[in-house]
Amino acid sequence: MSAVREGAAFEALRTQLREAATSLADGPEALEGILLGIVDDVDRAVREPLEIFPVCHHSPASAIAMARRLREKRPKVVYLELCEDMAPLLSELRNCRLPVAVQAFASEVDGFPAGWAPLSVVAPITEASAEYQAIAYALDTPGVELVLVDRSSDHVFQWQATGTESAESEDPPGPGAEEEAGLHGDAVGVEIGDLRPRFAELEEHLLRHGRVRHWSEWWHQYVELPLGDSDHDTYRQVMLLIGSLFRRLAPGKEDRVRVDEDRERYMWTRMREHLAASGTDPGDCLYVCGAFHAASRVAEFGVDGADTFEISPPSASVWQHGLIPSSHAAIEAQFGLAAGSVSIAATQWAKNLKRTRVQPFRLVGQAGAKKAAAKPAKTEVPAVPGIADALSDKLSGFLRRAPVLDPLDEAELLGWSVEIVRAARRNGYLASTADAVAVFETSILLAGMRDRARPTPYDFQDAAITCIEKDKVPGRRDVRRIVEIMMGGDRIGQVGYDALPPLARDVHDRLAPLNLKLQQRGVQRALLDMAANPELGRCSDVLWMLRHLLPWGAARAIMGERRLGEQPIQESWDLALGTHQRALIELGYEGVSIEQVLEQRLRRRAYDPQATAAAVLEAVEDATLYLRSRRLADELGTRALEVLATERGVDGAPEVLRRVRRLLAYYRTSEPVLPPWIESFVKTGYAHYCTLLPTAFTDEDATVRQVAATLGFLFGMESLALSLGCDRTQLELAFAQSHPREPAKLALLWAAQVQLGQLSRARLRSRCDELLGNPLVVPAYPRYLSGFLHALEPVPQLADFVVEAVSNAFARLPDPVLLPWLPTLIGTLRSDGADLAPLLIREAGRVFPGRLAALDAWVPPWRESPDAGAAPRSARADGKGAGTGAGAALLAAYPRTCDAVADLLGYEGTWERAVPVPSGAVLTARHPDTAVALEVLLAGP
Repeated sequence: MSAVREGAAFEALRTQLREAATSLADGPEALEGILLGIVDDVDRAVREPLEIFPVCHHSPASAIAMARRLREKRPKVVYLELCEDMAPLLSELRNCRLPVAVQAFASEVDGFPAGWAPLSVVAPITEASAEYQAIAYALDTPGVELVLVDRSSDHVFQWQATGTESAESEDPPGPGAEEEAGLHGDAVGVEIGDLRPRFAELEEHLLRHGRVRHWSEWWHQYVELPLGDSDHDTYRQVMLLIGSLFRRLAPGKEDRVRVDEDRERYMWTRMREHLAASGTDPGDCLYVCGAFHAASRVAEFGVDGADTFEISPPSASVWQHGLIPSSHAAIEAQFGLAAGSVSIAATQWAKNLKRTRVQPFRLVGQAGAKKAAAKPAKTEVPAVPGIADALSDKLSGFLRRAPVLDPLDEAELLGWSVEIVRAARRNGYLASTADAVAVFETSILLAGMRDRARPTPYDFQDAAITCIEKDKVPGRRDVRRIVEIMMGGDRIGQVGYDALPPLARDVHDRLAPLNLKLQQRGVQRALLDMAANPELGRCSDVLWMLRHLLPWGAARAIMGERRLGEQPIQESWDLALGTHQRALIELGYEGVSIEQVLEQRLRRRAYDPQATAAAVLEAVEDATLYLRSRRLADELGTRALEVLATERGVDGAPEVLRRVRRLLAYYRTSEPVLPPWIESFVKTGYAHYCTLLPTAFTDEDATVRQVAATLGFLFGMESLALSLGCDRTQLELAFAQSHPREPAKLALLWAAQVQLGQLSRARLRSRCDELLGNPLVVPAYPRYLSGFLHALEPVPQLADFVVEAVSNAFARLPDPVLLPWLPTLIGTLRSDGADLAPLLIREAGRVFPGRLAALDAWVPPWRESPDAGAAPRSARADGKGAGTGAGAALLAAYPRTCDAVADLLGYEGTWERAVPVPSGAVLTARHPDTAVALEVLLAGP
């Protein structure tokens, strides 16, 4: 440090800034303090013995400068701003195709609010980033140590409780990028090298005077391109200057400032601890961090900083770590970058490598890397600039220098123009050669209007939208998205097989008999013929579990279904495991096999405090279907019994009834005896719903469908419940206490009373006739019919009566009442009557004539004949009425049988002895077919 007097290197710059502050401001204090403070921050960072290398997030200029500096200095220790608990994963990057993200995941939290679970932290890495260059250098160079010094993933959420760190997107992702933008999910992003103004007025000023649309374009034009060819000292000082400027002009939000400063204290504390433990010379180290944190003013800054920061202990949450696929669109959405900016940065990175001929660092064996990248780096160490050169003022010359106007590269721009027209034609645009010429000329015009001699990709994008898109988008991609694809597209990374967690590798191994490339993105069709290849049954089991665990589309069944008690024969699947690789990897954080993960999730669902009996029964069914585990099914069934006993309503009755019926049918056909838990469930449910029935009939919140399902459980499970010791008196008392007022529920009660024998069909029919005959009740009669329709659930024997009631309604209700009710009838049958409609259709097909010609002469069976004493028309038409007398004699000989038949058909009458023929003959005359059938039945063989 003696070579250059402290502070003398930037004295000339300080003098110029002091004069500028005096002339531009009313008073020099405020502006002068900011401008001179920026120079002090740069001077302080440059003089630090441990070299600080400021970077910007996914900046090609930073990556080029990093690769060049690493080959010049050859540091022995590289300190990197990244969560310290992610260090063991970095060596797995060589098994992946970039971009990927390093992830820390905690499914069960301890010490954080339960609503935060699951916790997830991601740090995306691309090849065109300074961070990847440092990682590749450290991992592939013998004797070099890579130390991650940023707060752990656990501390990210500890500090997030009071500090907000989310980045707002400046531009939404383009069409078609929604899927890729969600690769990181709702994870918290670690903003490595984040560099963007937090002062909205400053960003607006820069965009307006820079004649650009968004921040990514401003950075590309005024920082990325000028620094692409600069030397190391100039790059370093300019980045420190920008970081200090943004830091000093940032709004003074206490939470955000506290988090930023705590991160800097944390990192410097970790670096001093490592230096003290290893004895490494600070001059042999390199500290890679964001430019925003490089210009830090905390007391802990530097090798000689204060040791006053205490790192809090981690919480008791168990963290899992792994690699997940990332993409350019996901990075843009995660960190608030403009759509397409990361793709443009990747293209700029490739151009910088050709122009500067800098040899980048790539991990040996990196998937997707060129063979040349695997060559070992040269061992000779170039001369490192001296301290005096490093402290020389490069900012003054850089700030005074006029912007370099790159000459127009006509060949490049012409290639872009031809390619965009070709791509537009493929996407349905009526583009021609004239449009290519127009895009070429408009790009030059826009660049000139923005004081640029060479059009940037953003100028070209605006020109293409203006000249090609015009007024509409014919396909699913607009021109903006087409340009992004043409400039490099949304590259999507992939985690290699060796870097996958054990669960994901096990899934790939078990699905190997399908002979599919499951690592590839996109949809692949799998055909499983278990009849010819029984071993594919195991693949089917895996696919059904994946369908249950992964998001929709990862494993989608096209043909075949999994039902209780059925064995699959053939199945067809659409698989997209490569597209949903992130979801599959995150399953590996929850267990070592998909069976274990599924069992944990079923238990979590069943033992949730908000779980319902229907939800627990669904878990029982899933455990039986997918895991074939009687032990787990019994455990969850016992839990369902506990939950049912605590419910105070009948909201879940329809689902409970449906699942209990299905489980009972399965156990009765597959096992010799019923499991004890389901017997207890039926017994408890019978008493439980008997208790809730009177309240459900009068509760306005209980729907007719729910009350009907309650009755369906009571009537359907009654025989089993009574055999297990239940008392039918409970049900009779429940009906005695039920007094509904709503028409639909009242009709439902009448139907249930018919089932119990408390109400005859004749009386029910007369009640319906009375309702139709009362003008005051006619408008509400459709609501009674809705109740009768729902009554088919507990009393399916009433299907013929429901057909009769609906037919009478269509015949007698006036149009102003009937027509508004029809949509309600259709909606009821569609939503609630999917299982009831077949009963009505089958009964209607039995009652109504099969031909249209017979409809005019058809008389409904529930209507009496106009002439009760006359012979029926069918007898007179066939000329076979002579048999009537024999039938009458038979009925007279068996009066009890005649009375039973009369009660069954709903007729009430008495025997008249004054007539020579018993009065049962009148009934026989009305129903000759029945009388003949009875005669044949009683005559015997």
